[in-house]
Amino acid sequence: MILSDKKILEEIATGNIVIEPFEQENLGTNSYDVRLGRWLSVYEDDILDAKENNEIVTFEIPDYGYILLPSKLYLGVTHEYTETRNFVPFLEGKSSVGRLGIDIHATAGKGDEGFCNTWTLEISVKQPVKIYKFMPIGQLIYFEISGEIVTHYNSKPNAKYNEKTVYPVKSMMYRNFK
Repeated sequence: MILSDKKILEEIATGNIVIEPFEQENLGTNSYDVRLGRWLSVYEDDILDAKENNEIVTFEIPDYGYILLPSKLYLGVTHEYTETRNFVPFLEGKSSVGRLGIDIHATAGKGDEGFCNTWTLEISVKQPVKIYKFMPIGQLIYFEISGEIVTHYNSKPNAKYNEKTVYPVKSMMYRNFK
């Protein structure tokens, strides 16, 4: 079951869902619209190695915008910090963003219960497109969980993305090979 707007507000009131900053006008019928943060990152190397700690360069999106190119993978970040308890958050692109040829995640649209952070976006484009910090970029949808949770994401000792940040986070796949 997907949470309705009323249920999302109820869960915010109980602390099971945290969205900071929260703006009522971003609450949809059954989702919450998130915005692109101020930071983008790109990998330094053109060839990435899943076993290596691939370095990124992070920069602020200028006020006049930034043109994304089809030949690059960009790591973005949501402006909103979120916490989710007792529900599974999914981040999907907004249709108006998709109609510009912008994909906001390659494979990682599902969050884990207990995830407490901003969301790193894996942004790719079909043709050059200019983007702006704080533009609407996606929507969070919350699903109910069936059954008891044994280990929450933020308490997993091997969770790779628990460090609170306002910056995009590079792949930590290399940690799986140690």
